[in-house]
Amino acid sequence: MTNEEIRPATTADVPAVKAVTDAAYHHYIERIGVVPQPMEADHAANVAEGKVFVAGEPVLGLVVVEECEDHLYLDNIAVHPDAHGRGVGGRLLRFVEAHARALRLPEVRLYTNAMMWENQEIYPKYGYEVVERRVDGPYDRIHYRKRLD
Repeated sequence: MTNEEIRPATTADVPAVKAVTDAAYHHYIERIGVVPQPMEADHAANVAEGKVFVAGEPVLGLVVVEECEDHLYLDNIAVHPDAHGRGVGGRLLRFVEAHARALRLPEVRLYTNAMMWENQEIYPKYGYEVVERRVDGPYDRIHYRKRLD
């Protein structure tokens, strides 16, 4: 799989987007004590708005992005547990960065729950830096950004 094989999601992909998201986040429910927001997203609306890009056939991973005035917001990155260790997440992150550059945006921003400590090891390896830690309702979040060249 290459970046070229990451494509915009279609309406037909909505069930797979939900299934991959649920599989990727379900194990966090017990750990953080609430359902992770990506599991409650309106996947059909996100797909219809062109925010979702998928990798693999069948879908193994996905990203949900939103173009903002001064950055690309990475709302969700999910890789099916069966595809862990196959480089899908790294390819998706590189795709997001290339997408931001194509949109002439200077950085990518994202956040993760503080209890999702695996992510706190992954994002710095891809050049993301911590901006702040902030509590939003029941969510304790660590915000990251990556400035692009």
